[in-house]
Amino acid sequence: MAKKVKGFGKEIFYTVLFMALFAIAAWYIKQRFFKASFVHYKEFGIDIPTNYSIHGIDVSHYQDDIDWKLVKEMRVKDIYLNFAFLKATEGINNVDENFKDNMEGALEAGIARGAYHFFIASKSGKLQAQNFIDAVNLKKGDLPPVLDVEKTYGASLIDLQDRLADWLTIIEKKYKVKPIIYTSADFYKTYLTGRFDEYPLWVAHYLEKDKPNIKRSWVFWQHSESGHVTGIRTNVDFNVFNGSGYELKNILLK
Repeated sequence: MAKKVKGFGKEIFYTVLFMALFAIAAWYIKQRFFKASFVHYKEFGIDIPTNYSIHGIDVSHYQDDIDWKLVKEMRVKDIYLNFAFLKATEGINNVDENFKDNMEGALEAGIARGAYHFFIASKSGKLQAQNFIDAVNLKKGDLPPVLDVEKTYGASLIDLQDRLADWLTIIEKKYKVKPIIYTSADFYKTYLTGRFDEYPLWVAHYLEKDKPNIKRSWVFWQHSESGHVTGIRTNVDFNVFNGSGYELKNILLK
């Protein structure tokens, strides 16, 4: 009889242990994949999703001159900036006036850098791709090129998608990597779903304290447009990478 009681107690112990481990695993999965835990950092001036370990910014000439050394050195507890996307071009002939300085500054500071093109949907995708190629010399260790599409500019759905496809095809051939598409969750659902789902997605979504409101997979999430960073005079967009440092290195140009 004593042996049966002892065995019964052992079963209860393992059952309780299994349930506890299951609860911990469920909590981790929920926090990591279903909801971001936001913490307010007064130094950055925003709430930051701390479930993600890789943080970064995106900038253009609107941020004026940037002291990239100070950007790199800013660290609040365990939050610091690992990467930066820099506006390179817009339309068929515009080049961001601060692009060259930002590329050099980010590289010297040791911040993983990437370049993006602001797409004008009423213009030729092929000519816009050439504008980007003429201005952007990506190197080993840089992030993949990005196509920023936010408005239709009066273009029909088919024209918008065809011009996007032209840009993406030419850029992929030139840089030997699939470009990343940047857009809002709503714009993607309305204009891009179904045709561009194979491209890595950088999604903008600010309204909810949650993961981006989109069903497909995503690589970067722009969660705020009003962050503060030492070395930058204006507000700046904040982003997270959906993965580890090792996974970030894997998407850099080889």
